[in-house]
Amino acid sequence: MTATQRPVVLITGASRGIGRAIADLLGPDWRVLVGGTQAPSTAPVVDALPDAAAFVADLTDPDAVAEAVAGLERLDAVVHSAGICEGSTVEDTPRAVWTRQFELNVVAVADLTRMLLPLLRASHGHVVTINSGSGFTSGTGNGSYSASKFALRAFTDALREEERGRLRVTSIHPGRVDTDMQMAIQARLGRAYTPEAYLHPASVAAAVKLALEVAEDAAIESVSVRPSGLHLGDSQ
Repeated sequence: MTATQRPVVLITGASRGIGRAIADLLGPDWRVLVGGTQAPSTAPVVDALPDAAAFVADLTDPDAVAEAVAGLERLDAVVHSAGICEGSTVEDTPRAVWTRQFELNVVAVADLTRMLLPLLRASHGHVVTINSGSGFTSGTGNGSYSASKFALRAFTDALREEERGRLRVTSIHPGRVDTDMQMAIQARLGRAYTPEAYLHPASVAAAVKLALEVAEDAAIESVSVRPSGLHLGDSQ
């Protein structure tokens, strides 16, 4: 497939973790716009892919995002992978933590999508949000993060209905994934970190690829991806 034939995908948070795994998996067949806050973090990913360019913007800065979007001529898909997970119990979570998580996990996703809609409609494109199992259930010490993911699910559901027939919209809900974010979460909770108990980022990327490349007559609207436990054998 030549560069001119490649569909174009923007992946936010593509410098590491799930976003990087998605970029690596799509790279052979897509032109990948590698989203990141700073150019040095996107450069190694761009250099590693056959057809890629950086999309550098602080997603919480609407002017910076608008400037980056203005430089795009075509877009076939956006994968919203950037996000943060902070917080503790409701008693111990200050207002600033709630605000930061909603700003990046929800508001930035909605605003970037709004700016990209003309390009996505022109290509009958696809919006994918990387949500979480926490977008369905919440628990002790997870209220602020779960609330942001519940809100992201509500946004994704609304967008899907508003754009039905023009775009495809998919919500991906991974279980716990072996990433730097997961390491930080377990450290905050005072738990030992056992990478083999978690999903590989590449497994989440495979679900994204399936959703993006399904036949035109179909739409994968919501996917839950959980650790199977099969790879642990008798150690469970």
